[in-house]
Amino acid sequence: MAAPPDNDVLWARSLHHAHRGSPALVGVSLGVREGEILSVQGPRGCGKTTLLRCLSGQLVADEGEVWFNGAPVHTLPALHRERLRREHFAWIGAEPTLVPELTAWENAALPLLLRGVPHRAAKTTALEWLDRLDVGPVARTRPHALTQAQRQRTATARALVAEPAVLFADEPTAALHSAEAAQLLRTVLAAARSHRITVLLASYDPDVAALADRTIPLVDGRRTGSVTAEVEGRAECSLSV
Repeated sequence: MAAPPDNDVLWARSLHHAHRGSPALVGVSLGVREGEILSVQGPRGCGKTTLLRCLSGQLVADEGEVWFNGAPVHTLPALHRERLRREHFAWIGAEPTLVPELTAWENAALPLLLRGVPHRAAKTTALEWLDRLDVGPVARTRPHALTQAQRQRTATARALVAEPAVLFADEPTAALHSAEAAQLLRTVLAAARSHRITVLLASYDPDVAALADRTIPLVDGRRTGSVTAEVEGRAECSLSV
C-alpha cells in the first residue's frame, strides 16, 4: 500500500461505494493540498455527498483508500474516526443541525467545549465567529427564533470555531436565497484562506465552483476531469476575515 504524496493533506485512491447495490462512487481518486479550496461539482445524485462522507471518515468506502496527513483513515476503527472528525475536521451541510435547547453562541462553542476548552474562552471565541458571520446580535437566541439564514450562519460559525484542518461543505448554501448564499460563501472561503483551512466544497452550482482553486466534476459517481478556476474567481475570496 503506497503512501500519498507529502504535500497532500487529504488523499484518496480508487474509491468505490454502493448504496443498496446502486453505485454511488466508481473509482474516484483525488488529492487536496493544505489550504486549497477544492470544489466537487455535479448534479444532485452524482455522488458528491458520498464522496465527502468517505473522505471525512463518516463512511468507509467499499473499496479504496483515504489518507489524512499521511496516515490512513479507511483502516481506523469507528471511535478513532470519530475522534479524527472531532479534532481535525468540520462539516457544514445544506440544512443546519443545531441543538434546539442551546443558544446560538452555545451551539457555536460546542466543538471547543467538547475539546475541553474552558467555558469563558470557548464563549469568547464563539462570539467572535458569530460576529464575523454577522449573527452576533442573535448570539443569545435559540434556533427556533432564528431565520433560516441565521441558523446556517450559526452552523457555519460552529464549523469554523476550532479552525479545523479540513472543512467539508456539502451544498452549504442550497437552502438560501442567492444574495444571502453568495455573501455567506464569500465569508466562509475568505475565513478558510486566512486561516489556511483546506476546504472540500460540494455543489451543483457552477458559480459556486468558480470560487474554488480547482474543480473536480462528478457524473454518475465517476470523476470526469479537473478544471483550474480562473484567477478572478480565486481573488474574489482572498480578503481576510
